[in-house]
Amino acid sequence: MSRTEIIFFYVAGDEVDGGDSANAPGYGIHTQGGSVEDVRRNVLEAVDCHFGDTRERPNLIGTHLVRGAILVA
Repeated sequence: MSRTEIIFFYVAGDEVDGGDSANAPGYGIHTQGGSVEDVRRNVLEAVDCHFGDTRERPNLIGTHLVRGAILVA
């Protein structure tokens, strides 16, 4: 069994959508919530929905707190 990891970028107080949000670049997984606990729960649910029973799920799910604006060049 291979060990895989997925990292979510967690944005507290998203300026565009309000609330907190998280996304996993490269996987197209995005979720949001009103609190840290909501986002954590929603991240797990989003990973379940994305990978389901047909794809290999990651062994580790991590979050990286983003404290600044994300700029697209």
